Amino acid sequence: MVEERRKIILVDDSPIILKLARNALMGRYDVFTAPGAEKLFQFLERILPNLILLDVLMPKTSGYEVIQRLKQDERTADIPVIFLTSKSGAESELEGLSLGAVDYITKPFTPELLLKRVELHLLLESQKRELRDLNENLQSLVEKKTESVMQLQNALLKTVSHLVEWRDDVTGGHLERTEQYLRLLVSEMRERHIYTDCLDQWPMELFYQSALLHDVGKIAIRDSILLKSDRLTPEEFEEMKKHTIYGELIIAGIQHDTSESLFLTHAGIMAGTHHERWDGTGYPRGLVGENIPLQGRMMAIVDVYDALVSDRPYKAALPQAEALRIMEDELDGHFDPLLARAFLDAFRNFSLRPAGR
Repeated sequence: MVEERRKIILVDDSPIILKLARNALMGRYDVFTAPGAEKLFQFLERILPNLILLDVLMPKTSGYEVIQRLKQDERTADIPVIFLTSKSGAESELEGLSLGAVDYITKPFTPELLLKRVELHLLLESQKRELRDLNENLQSLVEKKTESVMQLQNALLKTVSHLVEWRDDVTGGHLERTEQYLRLLVSEMRERHIYTDCLDQWPMELFYQSALLHDVGKIAIRDSILLKSDRLTPEEFEEMKKHTIYGELIIAGIQHDTSESLFLTHAGIMAGTHHERWDGTGYPRGLVGENIPLQGRMMAIVDVYDALVSDRPYKAALPQAEALRIMEDELDGHFDPLLARAFLDAFRNFSLRPAGR
């Protein structure tokens, strides 16, 4: 049996963009082009696509107005929308994500970039749909389906994390390594009886899975900033900081659509607080000390360690001993001192090999 090709509608008032995008996608998908909102809604009367690529700046009806109409209609509310836009401001991107877009692709784009992003989002939507279908029947299938639900959840998380890493390829493997470091930190915390009252209340495997989403907000950061090969300017760094807020918004949107919310609760906290600092000089909210949620304090430690021992375009990876020394100098500034000491001692005691080289 031949698998039915998935359908994509391209909406843009530029014939050049429509032709470029259609040529990039037509080899794998059934592609329909619309020069504006009116034609799009005519298509939707007889075609429900798997994904819509939508221009923001269009005459008569903007992309923002279009997505609001789509989300208000039960027939089209769940269709994923990716904005194709020449608008590069963070405020416009945040507005689009808040309205329900799953991603931004900045024009001009390469055909390869467009195809890859479409593939990833279609895979993610397929897995979300399967997970949603399973959850609807979960009451009568709890014992039989528990294992498959967990496998599907893991697949969904892996897909999202791979989407982040594909966009931010200088940090490849970062998400898996930070999960490993979290496991080491938790083990040492239990040995020392540090915050065990909190740990005992958390389903730990869900907590570790949640860590994979801590950088999910980077999918909303412009390529010109995320993929820059040298240090960011102060203005660019301010934009990069917003990935914490974007991450919270994205996870909150997923959480709204599913009853499986515990691991997403952890994920949202980690996404929004893993750049806060113990002394209050972090971002996005400048939280101080134990006002920073424990999940964020833990993620801050493993995130910084991996950054130090990994190569970046603007620096070489540091040896493990030097990375640990730098972190020790920040015990009372950047990190929760109890957690950081446990982490540093764990590495020194077990002489672990750095994974980011």
